[in-house]
Amino acid sequence: MIGVVVLVISQDKFKHVLAQIPSFLILLLSKKKKSKKERNKMAAMTLRDVRMRIQTEDPLYYGQKKLKIQGRDLMNLPKALFKLMDLEVLDLSPEREPGLNFRLASVPPSIGKLINLSTLIIDTNELEVVPVEITLLTNLERLALSNNQLTTLPSGFNRLKKLTSLHLANNEFEKFPAEICDLTQLTFLDLSDNKLRVLPKSIAMLKKLETLLLFYNELTKLPNTIKKMTDLRCLWLGNNKITFLPQGFGYLTKLDWKERYTSSTLDGNPILSPPIEICRMGPEAIERFQGVGPNIDKANKETTQKKTNGFTNTSPEGNKGISSKTHSTSSLNASNSTQEEEKSPRSVAKRSPRRANVNGAN
Repeated sequence: MIGVVVLVISQDKFKHVLAQIPSFLILLLSKKKKSKKERNKMAAMTLRDVRMRIQTEDPLYYGQKKLKIQGRDLMNLPKALFKLMDLEVLDLSPEREPGLNFRLASVPPSIGKLINLSTLIIDTNELEVVPVEITLLTNLERLALSNNQLTTLPSGFNRLKKLTSLHLANNEFEKFPAEICDLTQLTFLDLSDNKLRVLPKSIAMLKKLETLLLFYNELTKLPNTIKKMTDLRCLWLGNNKITFLPQGFGYLTKLDWKERYTSSTLDGNPILSPPIEICRMGPEAIERFQGVGPNIDKANKETTQKKTNGFTNTSPEGNKGISSKTHSTSSLNASNSTQEEEKSPRSVAKRSPRRANVNGAN
């Protein structure tokens, strides 16, 4: 009897489910149809339609022609987009919260046609590669590729000579992209949260770099050449495997470690030399600990200069005038003495030959 009751209940539920299936399918199909229709509509947008979306009053890029595409539109970019030859700022990153389900599957090679772009933002798309055509955008000044799955940069990336800001955080880089070292106009570089183990010595070629973010990597040491990057103001090395700072680190006098030290600066490393307490005090403290740096060089130079000046004052060249005066005085005394001796025969008889020779030599 119990089994019969259960069977009856199960049948009722089954009937209820069956009754709901048509409406569910209709809803699902309508959503799918609507989504496909929206994508097609976006792809079919005319050049005029796309231009209507351009902004020029963004406070970060005021006066520049900016276009932001987000949400579902990212899944099917309009072909007309790549005809906007005068576009200066292009943002293809999804919104942080609701839009994360809609990402750019890949960057179309047609991106290389937008030759007047100065800013390109394509972060948070889980991209594994970037097309080589991006290297045709030689007017780029800012490029954001963070929060993807990149392991390398495309060949010819060093053509982007005008780049001043490069964002590559939270990717899968195990090797420092060598092409970056040729971008000598860079002032900002973010490679935090990757898998870097070594920095190349050639990183010192980035002489204009002011901000270098490398926290959350696997670095074990820094190249000695880093001391040549004297324009560095912000250097974050936290959460790596660094045990010591290279000699001459104190030459980085502009570092804000003393004024704005944060946990991202150096904490999270097994640092031994200098001790972390010294590092937190800034470049001058590091210089005093290592015994190498600009202030010490200056003090040594002043000491050497003083010694050189002292040597010059006691050298034959420095005493030339004094020697001449002494010689003249000695000659005059010798002459007067001779005249007196000529007047006095007794003096001639008692004159010492050795004394005469000495006076003669002077």
